[in-house]
Amino acid sequence: MSKWIRLDKNLSDMNRGTRSQLRQAIQKGRVEVNGVAETRPERKVCPQEDEIIMDGDKVAYLAVEYYMLNKPAGVVSATEDRRYPTVISLLGEGKRKDLFPVGRLDIDTEGLLLMTNDGLLAHRLLAPGKHVDKQYYVKVSGKLPQDAVQQFVQGITLEDGTQTLPAELHIHDQTDLCAEVYLTVQEGKFHQVKRMFEAVGCHVEYLKRMSMGPLVLDPSLQPGMYRALSPSEIARLKRSPDYRDGLSGEIAHKKAVIFDLDGTLVDSMWMWHDIDVEYLAQYGCSCPPMLQREIEGMSFTETAVYFKERFAIPDLLDEIKASWVRMSLDKYRHEVPLKKGAARFLRYLKSKGIRTGIATSNGSDMVQAVLEAQGVAGDFDCVVTACEVAHGKPAPDIYLKVASDLGVEPQDCLVFEDIPAGIRAGKAADMTVCAVEDDHSAWLRAEKIALADYYVKDYEEFFAELQ
Repeated sequence: MSKWIRLDKNLSDMNRGTRSQLRQAIQKGRVEVNGVAETRPERKVCPQEDEIIMDGDKVAYLAVEYYMLNKPAGVVSATEDRRYPTVISLLGEGKRKDLFPVGRLDIDTEGLLLMTNDGLLAHRLLAPGKHVDKQYYVKVSGKLPQDAVQQFVQGITLEDGTQTLPAELHIHDQTDLCAEVYLTVQEGKFHQVKRMFEAVGCHVEYLKRMSMGPLVLDPSLQPGMYRALSPSEIARLKRSPDYRDGLSGEIAHKKAVIFDLDGTLVDSMWMWHDIDVEYLAQYGCSCPPMLQREIEGMSFTETAVYFKERFAIPDLLDEIKASWVRMSLDKYRHEVPLKKGAARFLRYLKSKGIRTGIATSNGSDMVQAVLEAQGVAGDFDCVVTACEVAHGKPAPDIYLKVASDLGVEPQDCLVFEDIPAGIRAGKAADMTVCAVEDDHSAWLRAEKIALADYYVKDYEEFFAELQ
């Protein structure tokens, strides 16, 4: 049903002036409706159907608006303030006058802020019972306690005795004097992040919110810039917070399920960090803190080339790869477990006649070693390594080859992945993708949720949905 409203209210809603200013403008003939000058402020219009032009500019009426803002320091998260500029003042003209920030960031905090007039959505994102993740990038001065990660998981007791909910702390880099970390919380207490770090003997020097629920700050937005949310971003915000919702029904319509290996099917990302540290130490090199992110998605050979060029490794590429294989085989056979519920999930897929495959950057020897050690080598119809295709992830090549080898169309495949590059590869192959939680990429959770169609912490969650 069409919604009819007064012409002056239509223009007022879109922040084109006060009601008295707009009445005067209309009476002076500055407004046209469907190409005809209109002088009656009380004229009823249908915003969805009528074309309204004021002073030569078309006025697009949006009942609900959603904007992503990269809030700069020095601006307050309010609609009005007598002392400081507000986040509302950063938005251009022609926006609804009833927009407001969802939640607040301290005046010296930067980063993601959702601006909307959708009160219901704001409630869902801010209500304590909804447990919406908010991730921050934090620079702190002072030395983090050795058990800082565990303290944050258990919840921090603030200086006033308040106990916070469990939070996830991921240390990006640290020295005895400072640290760079990612912190994920589900609350929004006053100065909470700063107070949490003060409670463990550190001082926050810089704070930036990176994500809120599935909404991730667009890296192209400089401080003070904003953009409208895309339809897919809006849809994700309005979805149930349970991102595995509907996964069982999705699988029922698929002919094949494809798994990445490290971090997705087996819990092995810790192993590769240890190998990188040990291997580089042989050549007098330290392991950069973000090395795994830099080589994310590369094939085994591409990774060897990267190491040789970046760290000036004197060995031949085949010698580099042979060293890694030798260092990893024992760990794969004796120390690397399957992800929780993976064996049960594989049996379920087999019982339903769903074909399965592996798409991995690893060499075939390593894949075979861990699958045999876990007793699941016979559960896969094919295994493809990135060395068999032209390009590694995020290119879709490896997933397209697995689908071809399985004899199914890409759109009939469901992919499980733990890293953004792999998720992008699956989506580029026109496949449905479920992101999988992994400790070594937990700080990328929001990005993974935003990219993927579904999200699970482990494979047991799939069976929880069936119950």
